[in-house]
Amino acid sequence: MTRYHSSVDFPDPRDTMAEGILAVGGKLDVGTLYTAYSRGIFPWPQVGFPMLWFSPEKRGVLFFNEFHVPESLERYRRKNPQITYTVNKDFDHVISECSRQPRPGQEGTWILPGMKQAYHEFYKAGFCMSLEVRENNILIGGIYGVLVDGVFSGESMFYKKPNASKLALWFLVEYLTDKGHEWMDVQMVTPVVGQMGGRLIDREEYLQILDERHQQIAAIP
Repeated sequence: MTRYHSSVDFPDPRDTMAEGILAVGGKLDVGTLYTAYSRGIFPWPQVGFPMLWFSPEKRGVLFFNEFHVPESLERYRRKNPQITYTVNKDFDHVISECSRQPRPGQEGTWILPGMKQAYHEFYKAGFCMSLEVRENNILIGGIYGVLVDGVFSGESMFYKKPNASKLALWFLVEYLTDKGHEWMDVQMVTPVVGQMGGRLIDREEYLQILDERHQQIAAIP
């Protein structure tokens, strides 16, 4: 079994500073990212600061038994059978498109070149996943995220045509459900994720379900 070493000695995820900041500095290498995500911690770079690591008081989670698909999206999916879905077929393309996706109220992107490279390496190590949505073989939407110790953490999604990111999320939920997952970490609840059932929970509840999931995975022969 591979042992991963972290460049950051993370404290208890409950021992945060202001705004959920848990630690400052360190490297975005495989070992540090693995250690962070396995403990419910994620990086979020800010311009002009060293790397910041977060464990927010409120955590966005999508429980699959609360997942809601709007009727309009159901109709759209039925009427567009030419739209196809794949997993891990174009990770680098998806993360690049996510970095270029305009965000209301946000200038630029937090998915900087260093983040792209770090998650590319994390993907090669087997801890990242992408979902691709194509129409007539052209990429029109997608999601990428981290899959560590049986927990999927969504990082970002994009769309080039209306509904494409919603379709990506829907397919992701179907895919993860088929693999035995009952929820996913979404970190923050965007309007799209909120519309489809995502909500905020307290940090303590999140750490509890994270621990329960880890125990469930550890019990698998």
